[in-house]
This record gives sequence, structure tokens and C-alpha cells, in this order.
Amino acid sequence: MNYFEGLEFFLFLLIVLCGGFVLNFFGKKKEVYILAISLIFAGTIYGQSKKMVVYLVAFIIYQYLLVMLSNRLEKKWLKTLSLLSVVPLVINKIFAITSLHLMAFIGISYMSFKTIQIMIEISDGIIKEKYSFLDYLQFLLFFPTVSSGPIDRSRRFFDDIKTIMPREAYLELAGTGVYRVVLGLLYKIMFSTYVYQMLSALKNTGTLTYSVKYMYLYTLYLFFDFAGYSLMAVGTSNILGVQTPMNFNKPFLSIDIKDFWTRWHITLSTWLRDFVFSRVLMNAMKKKLFKSRLQNASFAYMVNMCVMGFWHGLSISYVIYGVYHGFLMAGFEWYQKKSKFYKKNKNKTWYKLTSWFVTMHLVFIGFFIFSGEPLKLIMSILKR
Repeated sequence: MNYFEGLEFFLFLLIVLCGGFVLNFFGKKKEVYILAISLIFAGTIYGQSKKMVVYLVAFIIYQYLLVMLSNRLEKKWLKTLSLLSVVPLVINKIFAITSLHLMAFIGISYMSFKTIQIMIEISDGIIKEKYSFLDYLQFLLFFPTVSSGPIDRSRRFFDDIKTIMPREAYLELAGTGVYRVVLGLLYKIMFSTYVYQMLSALKNTGTLTYSVKYMYLYTLYLFFDFAGYSLMAVGTSNILGVQTPMNFNKPFLSIDIKDFWTRWHITLSTWLRDFVFSRVLMNAMKKKLFKSRLQNASFAYMVNMCVMGFWHGLSISYVIYGVYHGFLMAGFEWYQKKSKFYKKNKNKTWYKLTSWFVTMHLVFIGFFIFSGEPLKLIMSILKR
């Protein structure tokens, strides 16, 4: 069994959601119930591999100790603690490309970012209360979002978990949740499966025509698969009375690359904006790494998107994908600030349509890189 996969999971999920609905409908506290269910899911899914259980338990204890230290140590220790927090993730990514698979367990990327968020906000004085071990466990193992997000924020999450919603407001949220779960199932089971079958049926001819077809189909598959999972995760959270943030907002209507990253994998891009981009930019301006704010911002975009690429993995395709989007974001920043043509035409309909078309194809090329298919094509050409 795995999260949001297989008949066994969904049958158990149905029972769990019925229990959650009853608790919320009658205005009862839900945090103990949700923690218990999350632990049952984790025990069942992670328990399929002894190594995975050992890695998970070691990771949770290690990270919680770092959170406790961030409560006690001065702010100057934040960088050290953050680096220590990301060590298990780095080990995971390094050994993911080998047969050893050290620190390999479901959700390590998302759990790492959740932990770093807590430590940074404690250091910034935004989080003033001390989280107990059970609180931390609740946040980390909240079962709808363990495997593939969305990446929630701890303060928002605990507000929801500990709040008893008025019945009318809850029923509206639960209704929305049911709709999202059904739509997510449609995306993931029907649409993504259909597109994947078309993708699998493509014959690798090594031509431009094949590459273009693969690029479009892979983008559609990636969207329906990931957006479908995210919708089910958010919908499940809603039925439990938790308003987990949405991860997608009509990304194929984006009119520029910045607009795209406010619509695609929203919780990841906002996490990176808040905890990587803004801090790199402030640090670069403080140390006067470059002469102008625009140059500092371009540097911050490059770092931000490279971190995004490495977060996905250390394969060449992911690294190039991050660098590619770094150049796109930095380039568009320059274009926005320096181009008179942009300032003169940005609100005109023809310009928006042209910008949309160009943006979408830049995004499609990015996903083509992400898929790893270009490297396969290059290798096949070299072999010939």
C-alpha cells in the first residue's frame, strides 16, 4: 500500500474520512484522531521496509533535536542548524543515483523543507511557542501531504488542527473537499493514465517530430499526475477540517514565467521565495555583491531555481532544469525592468497572447529537460 494508490488505501481512506466527518460535524476536537490515523498510515506504508522505518525514525528524532536547539541557540547558529537539517536530504539525493539508497524513505524532501521552515521562523521570532514532539510528529506525518505535498506551514496547520469550525463553514469546506478528491481521482486515474499510454506508445525515432510529441505529452502527463495527487491531498485535508493550501492554479494560463511559478507547485515556489530567494537577495544587497539591485535579484533567482533543481534530485536533468529556469527568471527580471517595449505593450491583448504562447513553450521545453529524454536522445545519437 502507498499514499493515494491502490484499492486498499482508498477503502481505508473512506473509513477514515467518515470518522473525520463525524468529529467535525459534531464540533469535536480532531487533532488526536488525525495524529492516530497518520501514525497508522505511516506504520502500514513505511512498515513494508525495515530500512525505511529505521531511516524515518532516525530522521524524525534528529530533526526534532535540531528544532529544539533552534529554540535555545542564538540566531547566529541558524545557518549551521539549517545545513545540519538538510544533511539527510543531501545524503538521500547523492545515494539515490546508486544502489545503496541511504536515507531513502517516502517524503524526505517535503519533511526536510517543513523542518527548515520551523527553524527559520523560530529564529526570526515568528514562532514563539515551543512545539512538543507530538506536535512536530503531527505536522511531519500528516498523511494526506506526506508523499508529495503540498508543503504546508506549521503555524497555519496548527491553527486548523486546533480550531473547531462552525458546522455550516465545515460542511461547505467538506463539500469542496469531496469535489477536489473526485476531480483528483479523475485527473490521476483517467487523464494521466490515458496520456501515459499515449506517451508509452511513442516510438523513439530520434527525430524533432518525436521530441515535440514527447514534450507535449510528458507535460500533460506530469500535470495530471501531480495535480491529481495534490487535489486528492487537499480534498482529503478539507474533509478532515484542515485547509491545506492548493498547489496548482491554472498554470497553462500563465502569461510570463513569473506568473507560471505563482501557479505551478505553488507551495514549493512560495517556500523557495520566502526562505531562499528573499534571503539570498537581502544578503547579496547587504554585502554589495553586485552594483545594482537588479543584478542582485538576478543572482538570487539563479540560486533559488538551482536549489529547486537540486531539491528534485542530483541527476543531470534536474540540475539543468533548475539552471534553465534560473536563467528564465533572471532574464525576465531584466526584461521587465529594462525593456521599454515591454512597458509600452504589456497590457495589450496581442502582447499577452504572444507572451502566453512563448511562455508555455519555454515551460514545455523545461519539462522536456526535466524528463531526461534529451539526454537519452543525445546518447543514442553518440552511439550511432
